[in-house]
Amino acid sequence: MEQHRAVTGVQTGKSRNSLATLLERNRSTRGYDNSFIVRPDQLRRIVAVNTKVASARNRQVLRFRLVTADEVHKVLPYISMGAAITDVRLPLPGTEPNAFIVICSSIPPRTSTYIDLGISVQSMLLQAVEIGLNGLCILSFDKQGIMDALGLGLEPLMLVAIGKSAEKIQLVDIKEADDHSYYREDDVHYVPKVVVEDLIIE
Repeated sequence: MEQHRAVTGVQTGKSRNSLATLLERNRSTRGYDNSFIVRPDQLRRIVAVNTKVASARNRQVLRFRLVTADEVHKVLPYISMGAAITDVRLPLPGTEPNAFIVICSSIPPRTSTYIDLGISVQSMLLQAVEIGLNGLCILSFDKQGIMDALGLGLEPLMLVAIGKSAEKIQLVDIKEADDHSYYREDDVHYVPKVVVEDLIIE
C-alpha cells in the first residue's frame, strides 16, 4: 500500500473517505435539511452493504423496509429522537428526517440477531456518510403503530432515520469518570467520548 501511494502520489494523511474520517462524520443526527430529499436509490445503496457484511452463522435474517418522503408522515408520530435531552422535543419543526430504514428480523430475534443488527446499522451509517448523508438509530418507537402504519408483517427491531444533516455536532474528550450525557449549547450538539487511555485495561 505504501508503494502504491508513493507511485500514485496519494498522501498518507486522512483522506476524505478514510475510515477515521467516516467515523468522525458518522454522528447521530436529530436535525435534517428538509430541502434535500433522500432518493430511493440512495436508500437501496445504503441497505446494499448488508450483502457484504458479516452475519452470525451467515443466517442473514435482517429485512429492511424503505420509507421515502411520500410515506414519512406515517412514521413520524410513532418515534422519539433525543430522549436524553429533556428541555426540547426533537426533531425541531422543519428539521424532521424525510427517509427511514425500518429493520426487521425474518425469525424470532435471538442474541445473534442483535449482533447482526449492530454490524448492519454501523455499516449502513458509514455508507450513508460516504455519500454525504447522516442518520440516527431509533429504538424509542411504537412498534405496533409502525407495523400498522406501514402494513408490516414483521416486528421492527430498530428504525434508522436518514437525511442530510442540518446540525453542528462536536466530539468532546472525557475521562471514564466524567458525565457521558450528550448535551446542546449555542446550537451545537456535544457528544462526550471516553479517551482511548481509559478504554484500555492495563
